[in-house]
Amino acid sequence: MRRTIFGVVVATALTVAGITLVPSANAATTAFPKGPAPTNSSIEATRGSFATAQTSVSRLAASGFGGGDIYYPTDTSAGTFGAVVIAPGFTAYKSSMAWLAPRIASHGFVVFNIDTNTTSDQPDSRGRQLLAAADYLTRSSSVRTRIDATRVAVVGHSMGGGGTLEAARSRPSLQAAIPLTPWNVTKSWSGNTVPTLVIGADGDTVAPVASHALPFYNSLPNSPGKAYLELNNATHFAPNSSNTTIAKYSIAWLKLFVDNDTRYQQFVCPGPSASLTVDQYRSSCANFTI
Repeated sequence: MRRTIFGVVVATALTVAGITLVPSANAATTAFPKGPAPTNSSIEATRGSFATAQTSVSRLAASGFGGGDIYYPTDTSAGTFGAVVIAPGFTAYKSSMAWLAPRIASHGFVVFNIDTNTTSDQPDSRGRQLLAAADYLTRSSSVRTRIDATRVAVVGHSMGGGGTLEAARSRPSLQAAIPLTPWNVTKSWSGNTVPTLVIGADGDTVAPVASHALPFYNSLPNSPGKAYLELNNATHFAPNSSNTTIAKYSIAWLKLFVDNDTRYQQFVCPGPSASLTVDQYRSSCANFTI
């Protein structure tokens, strides 16, 4: 069972006051903080505090997806890490998301940036491929011992974003989902129980937010957590090049819900105000649970 984030914050305050709370090893509220306390500068930087390395998985070695590149922290003293799988959009390859994967990894995650079986695969297929890649990463990959297989998240762009919603519906044990300018013919995701950050773009003409990102967000349940960030003056393809706003809030979401690290709550709850880069932000902040 997840517990409200606000309850965890109270527990932290009690610890500071001199009362030490030690959760059991399998407690749902156990936190897995990695790295120093975050600041706006640290979370907006192009790299986090962890040095990373890369290994590749060939298409021939993959089963159920098209292979990909794994980025992982080289530090072996920090325990196991949460895992993140990223899928590209329609007609795209892993190269379209290659800027984001190592950036997330450098904040303390093992990240698998995958190719799909074909570039025309639809969201339901991409959802299955995200899960197949997650299973390979946690069970068979050369870095599997570095991963806590109970803490896995999915990220995807366009039809890959639609695939993250499909994956979260199929596997509610996922800890977080982040659809980036997502596209899907299915509009209601009321049965999804994975904390989901939907990122749309105000200038998206491929998957207009009014018929994709916003209906997806509105259909999701308030608990365990949902948020909607709309990029200002951006297009459908904003996730395909380095974007500090996408990276910042994606990392914060993953840290909060995959690592249960409430130090990152400040960035997504209540979240950003409208600015030159953010058109609007909505969330079920009062219902966030970890």
